[in-house]
Amino acid sequence: MFFRELYDQALAQASYVIGCQATGEAIVIDPLRDPAPYLDVARAEGLRITHVTETHIHADFVSGARELCAATGARLYLSAEGGPDWQYAFAAQDEAVLLHDGDRIMVGNIRFDVLHTPGHTPEHLSFVVTDSPRGAGPMGILTGDFVFVGDVGRPDLLERAAGIADTMEAGARTLFHSLQRFRQLPDHLQVWPGHGAGSACGKALGAVPSSTVGYEKLSNWGVAERDEAAFVTSVLDGQPEPPRYFASMKRINRDGPPVLGRPPVAPVMSAADVLGGLDKSNRWTLDLRPATQFADGHIDGSLSVPYSKRFSTWVGSIVPITDEIVLMSDHDPDVTPDTVRWAVRDLSRIGFDRIIGSAVAHEALTAWGAAGHHLQAIPQSTVNDARSAVADGAAVIVDVRGRTEWNAGHVRGALHLPLGDLRQRLDELPATPLYVHCESGTRSAIATSVLHRLGRVDAVNVRGGFAAWQAAGLPVMGPAE
Repeated sequence: MFFRELYDQALAQASYVIGCQATGEAIVIDPLRDPAPYLDVARAEGLRITHVTETHIHADFVSGARELCAATGARLYLSAEGGPDWQYAFAAQDEAVLLHDGDRIMVGNIRFDVLHTPGHTPEHLSFVVTDSPRGAGPMGILTGDFVFVGDVGRPDLLERAAGIADTMEAGARTLFHSLQRFRQLPDHLQVWPGHGAGSACGKALGAVPSSTVGYEKLSNWGVAERDEAAFVTSVLDGQPEPPRYFASMKRINRDGPPVLGRPPVAPVMSAADVLGGLDKSNRWTLDLRPATQFADGHIDGSLSVPYSKRFSTWVGSIVPITDEIVLMSDHDPDVTPDTVRWAVRDLSRIGFDRIIGSAVAHEALTAWGAAGHHLQAIPQSTVNDARSAVADGAAVIVDVRGRTEWNAGHVRGALHLPLGDLRQRLDELPATPLYVHCESGTRSAIATSVLHRLGRVDAVNVRGGFAAWQAAGLPVMGPAE
């Protein structure tokens, strides 16, 4: 048996290639949208991808199952559990094999026994893996977003991300009963989860890539909890806000992601073309340069989103998925295209398919000045200056961190508007100057650029954020206040 985990740092997501080396057949579980990494693995190992499946309708990325099947001719296997509201709309069109609890997939001599493990989502499946020729019984379980290392899948996304009311508690109770089934599995089974630390699909995921059933029984709070009421309270408490794009992902993955057939690209645009589209309300010019460079000088209306592993999360929390995107980077895409190419890849993985082009930042900035415009700047502040301005009643602090961070401690008198809510809640901000902070300064730099785009040019970025506020010994409110 061949086994390979492919892990994406930006999404903290794991997909798997498992093959039968005797027959050369292979299956891919929970693929991302770009088929190339899976094709490369199969080619290197002399395998043919003949089966593709996924554990559930994903909320945090566009499924690559259809894309991979189109590239390989593999058969698609999809859950038929979960009731009428959670069926794959494209299953019949794609001639997918529908899976129920107790079904079995054979990939050469490798057996995958299907377990219906609802709670995170109603249709969720897990797969128990057995290398049949060895005759030693099952060796592991692919748990998707059901059981992670040290945590369990969150049951609140249908309500908080997809807007389906009154489903959180019911999902939590369903998850509790699914975990009873997990506890009945042999202790030696390896656990191969769908996510690791940093994913928004749980609140305390471990960074270790795999575990065992026995170890999770001992160390995983959700698996260990035997009281249903206590479990429901704990699993719903402290869950972070899901990124705004999650709602679109559920719909796209249920209805069927479009098959691209080729890697997405951002054609090189001239500076004139970039500047010509700045007045379009449905176009976002994303500046990938470091935040300090953006703050020193940028094109009016552009957005500061430095490329990092959280790039797609920040963009997906701010920009509507149907809008157009232009990328600007310090690097010439004809010479060093990696930054733009990675940004395009990451955005495509969360459904942003209207990336109309890319440009070299310094060329666009030069053209902006040549057209008679001044470069815009983002005012910066220390925490001490911010405190003085607020104390004088001349400004207000805006905290753009998440709810759990705010609840753990915040500046007295601050307004709490998470980064992803700024556009929708702009009217809640007072007319006084805004001193914007997050935990360390990354999100506040992005948020301040959003506010400037929306007309609040009195927004000031507080360097160092809440961490700097605490380090300076300035007063804060604790979780009980």
